[in-house]
Amino acid sequence: MKYTFILVALLATQLVFGQGKQVAANENPVSGVVSTPNVEAAIDAIFQQAYPASSPGATVLIAKDDKIIYRKAFGMANLELKVPMQPENVLKLASITKQFTSVAILMLLEQGKLSLQDPLSKYIADYPRGNEITIHHLLNHTSGVKSYTNLPEFRDKMRLDITPEELINSFKSLPLEFNPNEKYAYSNSGYVLLGYIIEKTSAMSYEDFIQKNIFDKLGMKNSYYANNYKIIPNKANGYQLYEGNYENPEYLSSTVLYAAGSLLSTIDDMFLWHKAIRQNTLITEKSKQLAFTNHALANGKNSNYGYGWFINELAGKATVEHTGGIDGFATSGIYVPDSNSYAIVLSNAEDGKGPEVYNLKAMAMVLGKPMTDKVTTKLSEKQLKQWVGAYQFEEAVRFITYDNGVLYSMREGGRPLILLPVSENEFKFENSFTTYKFSVKDGKKQVLYADRIKKSVGTETDKKPASERETISLTPEILIKYVGVYELQPSFQIEIEMENDRLFAKAMGQPAVELFAQTENSFFIKEMGAQIVFNLGSNGMVESLSFAQGGNKMVGKKIK
Repeated sequence: MKYTFILVALLATQLVFGQGKQVAANENPVSGVVSTPNVEAAIDAIFQQAYPASSPGATVLIAKDDKIIYRKAFGMANLELKVPMQPENVLKLASITKQFTSVAILMLLEQGKLSLQDPLSKYIADYPRGNEITIHHLLNHTSGVKSYTNLPEFRDKMRLDITPEELINSFKSLPLEFNPNEKYAYSNSGYVLLGYIIEKTSAMSYEDFIQKNIFDKLGMKNSYYANNYKIIPNKANGYQLYEGNYENPEYLSSTVLYAAGSLLSTIDDMFLWHKAIRQNTLITEKSKQLAFTNHALANGKNSNYGYGWFINELAGKATVEHTGGIDGFATSGIYVPDSNSYAIVLSNAEDGKGPEVYNLKAMAMVLGKPMTDKVTTKLSEKQLKQWVGAYQFEEAVRFITYDNGVLYSMREGGRPLILLPVSENEFKFENSFTTYKFSVKDGKKQVLYADRIKKSVGTETDKKPASERETISLTPEILIKYVGVYELQPSFQIEIEMENDRLFAKAMGQPAVELFAQTENSFFIKEMGAQIVFNLGSNGMVESLSFAQGGNKMVGKKIK
């Protein structure tokens, strides 16, 4: 369940080095097959760097042709007791839970108990616009239902043990963000509704359905529905990064995760899950392909999401995958059908980065297409500067700048990132699979941006970056009313301060950045291009702020 939001320029990320706790692959009780020494050493280096021995850690399993070729653990399962992570440790799956919810729906479909075109109103008669929202829309995040984990009031409910009905009522009356199938927008609320539909059609609780029809059937003996009161053997503690240090996460009731992120498992059990999906043990090939389909929106564009799986590509091969992050845990699972390769990483470190990039690097190694930042191409200042300018994409503007022999790219609302030259007109980001390919068409520069499956073209524009926008001056009497603490997500706050008649924003203990006024209640951050608007109540008092950056928008309730 992804709800952690990162201000890319305010929250610093740090690459750490060290030795992770390792368990040799040949100790694996499931399979004696190991990868080649060179590949194994390269994968070791990836995860040793990501999860040092004294930090929260991760369990990692990689399989090829239904045989485990890599199975190790890194870092700590419990920092307080200094317990090293072991491959057998149980960790929260977070949003990978959605795969189980999706398959449960498809199992009920095959039993004739529901249809993917069933309207939501069939199960919740008074749900607003429920006759327009189908199970299909809920499965692939095109329903328009707002994700409850993005709501300011989520903090008020996160500690409470509530029923699925009470959880649904917390977002039920909110207007849709868009018409069903008009857009894609990741929604935890949609999967809460799917969990409720599973209960209605099966006459079982979501927990019981998953336990009896999936865990028990597949022999997943170390997988569980979350329960904060139950003793779970080998369960790792979760940790979050705050002000450069790891700490215990704020308490979160397991009931608010429900069918969107409530399950726990081990890498061995997830290997059983992977094999069951691949071998059609639970659902037919036809149903599986529905889950793996890149479903189209009403405008014909792909959503890049199936049913419980993101649709993507890696090293030229199609992938189905998912990530998750909640309550001190972060996860990543990747399946490459063409090569029958599977990689799962379960981590107890919620640090804003997550294990996805490390998992992708490891999988690229297995596919024989390792990601490298080693660049041998040398370009002159003239060759680099020819691509400097602003490029208008459908979703944002990206600014290409030159400084001291290096080309940079900055998305509007983001921070500058180094572009490494692959050729005179092709570049890549450091530590990333993202590439830029520049060209000239009809006398105007353009660039093809490729972030794996996501591709878009930007055309040269004369738009200026935020640092060059015009600003206005406001009196101290106006500025002082905005001072306070605003919570955008649980454990994520922005503090607004005033110093020398200037307004500053400070997030999660990071250095303060200045806010520049455009109107009386609208400000922007020059370094980031981020926008902050203070929202006033009917009494004229500030109730919240709206934060927008790089296409992301969130509202933070004033709590102090």
